[in-house]
Amino acid sequence: MSLNDLNYIQSPPMLDRIVEKTITLGFDMASEPRTGALLRTLAASKPNGRFLELGTGTGIATAWLLAGMDAHAKLTSVDVDAKVQEVAREFLGGDGRLTLVLEDGLKFLKREKPESYDFVFADAMPGKYDGLQEALRVLKTGGFYVIDDMLPQANWPDGHAPKIPVLINELAHDKRLTIVPLSWASGIVVAVKRGDAS
Repeated sequence: MSLNDLNYIQSPPMLDRIVEKTITLGFDMASEPRTGALLRTLAASKPNGRFLELGTGTGIATAWLLAGMDAHAKLTSVDVDAKVQEVAREFLGGDGRLTLVLEDGLKFLKREKPESYDFVFADAMPGKYDGLQEALRVLKTGGFYVIDDMLPQANWPDGHAPKIPVLINELAHDKRLTIVPLSWASGIVVAVKRGDAS
């Protein structure tokens, strides 16, 4: 028996229109449906949660996160590219749970208080390859830290591939975290910040 997981994934509202605009812009760094479905499911586990997305892009992953969040949760999504973030603003900006921030992600992280987010999705260089410790610093105990694109991607720049095992190894040996790397979708790591780590 085989399981075609895509048969069971229902897209959130507005996603088709966001994807259409994304293709028109030629933006090729958007999250794929399996990643989105996982984000939505994990988000549902944090009622009244505070969520942080580093790398809004056009808002594809943003839409999945919002679809999993409850009515009292809040999502802050940060990106440095006004052109692509404007797509998210157009289709998702009316959602009162969402705050879109146009700023460098690392600068944003450095201003935030420790343990202020229940969920961090790092989908850009800041908070992932740059400023990993800053991203983990703002994560609450019991919170999720999620990254994707750990499997080879066509849009990777030259010299990027060697960074992947270094990052995963750093997460795996961080005593504050329990992690599971998934060779699935675009390649995902889900980490949870432990409360009993010294």
